[in-house]
Amino acid sequence: MNKNPATVSSSLKFGTSGLRGLVVELNGAPAFAYTRAFAEMLKEDGSAAASRNVVLVGRDLRESSPSIAQLCCAALQESGLVPLDCGALPTPALAYHGMRFGIPAIMVTGSHIPEDRNGLKFYRAQGEIDKKDESAILAWQAKLGMAAVPETARGVRPEKPDLDLIGAYKARYRDFFGAGALEGLTVGVYQHSSVARDIIVEMLETLGARAVPLGRATSFIPVDTEALREEDEVLARQWAGEQRLDAIVSTDGDADRPLISDATGAFLRGDLVGAITAKSLGADAIVTPVTSNSALEASSAFRTVLRTRVGSPYVIEGMAEASASGARAVVGFEANGGVLLGSDIVRESRRLAALPTRDAMLPILCALGEIIAQGKSLAEVGAAFAFKAAASNRLKNVASERSAGFLNRLVQDEAFREDIMEPLGGVAAFDGQDGVRLSGKNGEVVHFRASGNAPELRVYVEAQAHERVESLLEWGLAQAQRQVG
Repeated sequence: MNKNPATVSSSLKFGTSGLRGLVVELNGAPAFAYTRAFAEMLKEDGSAAASRNVVLVGRDLRESSPSIAQLCCAALQESGLVPLDCGALPTPALAYHGMRFGIPAIMVTGSHIPEDRNGLKFYRAQGEIDKKDESAILAWQAKLGMAAVPETARGVRPEKPDLDLIGAYKARYRDFFGAGALEGLTVGVYQHSSVARDIIVEMLETLGARAVPLGRATSFIPVDTEALREEDEVLARQWAGEQRLDAIVSTDGDADRPLISDATGAFLRGDLVGAITAKSLGADAIVTPVTSNSALEASSAFRTVLRTRVGSPYVIEGMAEASASGARAVVGFEANGGVLLGSDIVRESRRLAALPTRDAMLPILCALGEIIAQGKSLAEVGAAFAFKAAASNRLKNVASERSAGFLNRLVQDEAFREDIMEPLGGVAAFDGQDGVRLSGKNGEVVHFRASGNAPELRVYVEAQAHERVESLLEWGLAQAQRQVG
């Protein structure tokens, strides 16, 4: 454990969802300090008193997560609060319990990023913290400093919650969808190291499907639903070829992003999963970042499509705006597939309460439910949205300064933009809301954006034909690589 109070690394920063950084720089004084800062923020505005000073602490299955969770609990206790150790559970299960009972929470997870990194997701009693809260935490951290971790920290033994948080999370969906809702389906469950790997199997079986566990791992696998590893795609096709499956489902590490393939083992893009979910729930307004497919605006399925910057805090703000504008059923989703429920949904007298945080279970169940409801394969269900062919990937180990230099030049230098886009006929439009999204005069799109969670430069592309999209992505990555070295 790093106890050097002077050690403050620039790798630790708030990204699109929580604080992230290298394990060697988080697991020690920084984890303790940022948790104390969160605690002081809660105490300052009265949130701690409202929750009787209780704060929930959960974690994913990374090797470093138990140690960091212990530091969080110790820091909360040092601040005069009462930590409840919720153990390993999905992020949305932790958030659901906190929102139901008005209790703040901390989730120790690096989500989809490699195991040498980890992070902290902070929740108020009302849900995820926003950008203002991030600023408040940073201000308190600066005020408190990076003091050494007390020797007694490892001796803290926090209480456990009285309620079964995982059981309540499963009951939420069992009660809404109903027993037998997925009867007749056979679904592969790619378990890898997802914290929900057993919960998904149990949930599917509760709803009548036959679940087939696949690929359980003994060490952490960083499954990124926006940039799949080639080995995961190969595995899915192999499993689909070996047995008759209606779909294969999975999640990222902390189970707030779904991963869903059709019967052939071909994975559905996350924004398509979000669209399927929103339509299944009868949404009249969807809120999604600029990285989601541009075909959404052309769809007749939704009355309102509101675009935001990338990151769940921005989607949450957008959902509040949509509700204030009179939308009845609001669903938010990101290109990674994580679905946020912005309003209560009522179906046949069954009510699904709003859960404005990313969740993987809801889109998995909605997508499978549409196979039953429409009597079609999942591939056919998705094809009805007429999405443009799209793909994404990223350049790893790109310093934020290099990404920023490239993106700033694209924004400021029109001649540079035109030169980059000359193979696509030049620039028809460009959007600088989050990174730089360039529409070519030939109708194709390339979007460059720095990751908020890791030193990576992401590239998203759209084309009319599937045969074109992979070569377009390769071209986009090559252009980015040329600029950032």
